[in-house]
Amino acid sequence: MTKNKNEVSRRKFLTNVATSGAAIAIVPRHVLGRGFTPPSDMLNIAGVGIGGMGRANLINLASQNIVALCDVDWGYAGKSFDRLDTEIPGLQKKLDQPDPVPVAGQPPVEFDRIKAKARLEGMIRLKNEHWPKAKRYQDYREMLEKQKDIDAVLVATSDHMHAPIALAAMSLGKHVYVQKPLTWSIDEARQMSKRAKETKVATQMGNQGHSLNDARTTVEYIQAGAIGEVREVHIWTNRPLGFWPQGVPRPQALKEPADSLRWNGPGVNARLAAAMAGDFPVPDKLSWDLFLGVGPRLDYHPIYHPFNWRGWSDWGVGAIGDMGAHLIDHSMWALNLGLPSMVETVSTPFNGVSYPHATQTFYEFPARGSMPSVKLTWYDGGLMPNKPEELGDEDLNKGGGALLIGSKGKLLHDTYGMKPRLLPKSLHDSYGKPGQKLPRIENEDHEMNWVNAAKNKTEASCPFEYAARLTEVMLLGVVALRAGKKINYDGANMRVTNVAAANDFLRRDYRQGWA
Repeated sequence: MTKNKNEVSRRKFLTNVATSGAAIAIVPRHVLGRGFTPPSDMLNIAGVGIGGMGRANLINLASQNIVALCDVDWGYAGKSFDRLDTEIPGLQKKLDQPDPVPVAGQPPVEFDRIKAKARLEGMIRLKNEHWPKAKRYQDYREMLEKQKDIDAVLVATSDHMHAPIALAAMSLGKHVYVQKPLTWSIDEARQMSKRAKETKVATQMGNQGHSLNDARTTVEYIQAGAIGEVREVHIWTNRPLGFWPQGVPRPQALKEPADSLRWNGPGVNARLAAAMAGDFPVPDKLSWDLFLGVGPRLDYHPIYHPFNWRGWSDWGVGAIGDMGAHLIDHSMWALNLGLPSMVETVSTPFNGVSYPHATQTFYEFPARGSMPSVKLTWYDGGLMPNKPEELGDEDLNKGGGALLIGSKGKLLHDTYGMKPRLLPKSLHDSYGKPGQKLPRIENEDHEMNWVNAAKNKTEASCPFEYAARLTEVMLLGVVALRAGKKINYDGANMRVTNVAAANDFLRRDYRQGWA
């Protein structure tokens, strides 16, 4: 595919989007939007960003028609799909073996055979049916312009491109599934919610824990009053430890001789930046300009891509963007928190380009009706709250979790809202399971729930209306970090009221040619 062929005219693309967007308003719903399904009752799905989590999403969507695949780096994406050759027989072997015998004193090994069989079927179908036949693109604009049979788009790119791709797809009447975090900026989150409402397409953010039975039980405990009034919440994750680098300098050559530098903090950082500097060739199958997209122009470096982009403020939103959607979600849902009135982030040193090694963010949420105000604290990078005394000799899960403190007790759950339990144990035993008030998602399948919503068979588990507010809460932690001060927030008007400069961090100017 030639470079000229890839570079679709931006003006022509926007004209097509505007024309198609207008058509949505006048064409009947049985022709476009949520009422439309192909005669086979299968959605024609395009995947954008398929080398990482996007591949996992496509496996779960393999019962549908995967008609197009788009990735800026076909070298990385190709290797991801090549791994299916070993992963398929590996999972089959595990299914063929009996469950391991429980070891005394250790928790049983959890292996859901039903879900594993469904995953295996999806892997085989993706590899044998969809991968060979789907049309391939590097530029999502070219894909949306040329391929007219697409009903729905999966977006699993780096964070900074979620909104541009999803907004373009929704303007063409496509149903959209977007990986978490929904957007890179708060302004984009608001745009996404607005566009979803206008176009009435089925939308879903990829925080799959929102569809789990355990997560819904967590919410039901709180809403049933099992621990009374909740005024304090603590949420933590071990990210980014061991997952991607943060707190590192931008690679660049020394600006002065090394022997003139002191061995203090700045001197060491300058040496580290120089040690990483180099003229690295762009991999053959990577379009670096398309990866940069709406972000600023920077030279390629392997510390940025693949995956490590999450730790750089140009393209990612750090640990709170990676895991906040899996952890803040359930407290926000159960307590109907809305938007905070105050946010403050403290951290290890932040150089403005690579997120800190660890942060702690303090939120204050105002009272809602008869519900009291709530103070929520976020911890990452190894920081954790104090262990509740009710746990005794047991430790908090260092990987991540949430602790909600109420007037009658406490509730502890793991990441994704898993394994909710009341503290003390006597309260958990005496209370029992809460009454089921929330609907359960069929097979706890987040992606297929979105597909069924697109077919008008159900409601989406985490549509953009909710996902945008959750994302805004997460990203306010990043805004406070970048502001370097406590910020007072007027959510109704999307405005920081006490630090004028912080309002610049609520949105971003797109790179020329991507506006």
